[in-house]
Amino acid sequence: MQKTSIEDLSKEELNNKIVLIRVDFNVPFENGIITDDSRIKAALPTLEYLLQQGARCIIASHLGRPKGKKDPSLSLAPIASHLSTLIKQDVFMCNDSIGNQIKETIKKQNDTKLFLLENVRFYEEEENNNETFAKELASLADIFVQDAFGTAHRAHASTAGIANYLPAYAGLLVKKELTFLQGVFDQPERPLLAIVGGAKVSTKIGVLNHLLDTVDYLVIGGGMAFTFLKAQGYAIGKSLCEDDKCDLALALLDKALTLNKSILLPLDLVVSTAIDDTDSSYIVDAQNIPENTMGLDVGPQTIEAIESLIKLSKTVLWNGPLGVFEVEAFSKGTCEVAKQLATSNAITIIGGGDSVAAVHKVNQAKFMSHISTGGGACLEYLEGKELPGIACLKEKETV
Repeated sequence: MQKTSIEDLSKEELNNKIVLIRVDFNVPFENGIITDDSRIKAALPTLEYLLQQGARCIIASHLGRPKGKKDPSLSLAPIASHLSTLIKQDVFMCNDSIGNQIKETIKKQNDTKLFLLENVRFYEEEENNNETFAKELASLADIFVQDAFGTAHRAHASTAGIANYLPAYAGLLVKKELTFLQGVFDQPERPLLAIVGGAKVSTKIGVLNHLLDTVDYLVIGGGMAFTFLKAQGYAIGKSLCEDDKCDLALALLDKALTLNKSILLPLDLVVSTAIDDTDSSYIVDAQNIPENTMGLDVGPQTIEAIESLIKLSKTVLWNGPLGVFEVEAFSKGTCEVAKQLATSNAITIIGGGDSVAAVHKVNQAKFMSHISTGGGACLEYLEGKELPGIACLKEKETV
């Protein structure tokens, strides 16, 4: 059987080996302080597992967009310190990500088990998936482990190119991501419900099309719902709409009829004259939005209908907010769905992006079966696209 994750390797295969782990430590900072360390914490199980197996770990990540230039404000040094506190071990912060000096440092620091390379995007070769740069990274280690699902849709040197020169395996985080997300398509517990929100049809139509083939129920909300409503001839007032995507919306609705699949669009909406006009909002029928208003959240009938579908379902995938949830007055639909999922007995998968922010906003994250760490990567995976950082994970001999 092909070995695809680090759990497939024996202790003998990892003991005393140098393992380069690509993680996603692209965390937010404010005044030099990490404001959300969830991505760092997400990498801990893989790092702890490798250390328990006797491996020495070299950690690689990017931070921000330095555009191929060394930018002290985007150094990973503060992350090394924070990681050391979390994992309760010393983390040696390297002053570069490639080169003979790094190799010598790792060789001399023989008792050190954890090294953090400097920001790989300080080199423009990283995002160009430069072969020489990938080889340089590979020369530091015996094994490559991909544990950065959030960047797995990027064909970069440290996410994909390096796997051409080292045996490559999934870390525990990536394995978990693939288990839950692929589980949506491979014999999921049914009924299967997908709730898809967000602003634009153009960014989600591929996901909707791919999901429609496998789901039992599909809820479409957020700003993109208005394109579907207008495509059917309903008045949408000043609501967000992609007029040039109405044909795509109609095609999806026709596909649902052909497949005998149920699509729930908003039944009622909270509208106002503008996003910042929160005092004069009111509820209207979704099929007749007044000319001078815009839809900004789903209404109580829609929330009730979604909650009924959640209660019927055994697996629920949620990607994208149902309204302008950043504004308190228009956050009820999104927050109520988050709360309903938290109390559901279904397998609940939160598909990255703003949905994650929503479940954290109502303090319900711990009740979800899985919260994806990938925004763009999660979307592309749900669309059925091959992710370069995943496609490279196959056992191979070093070139």
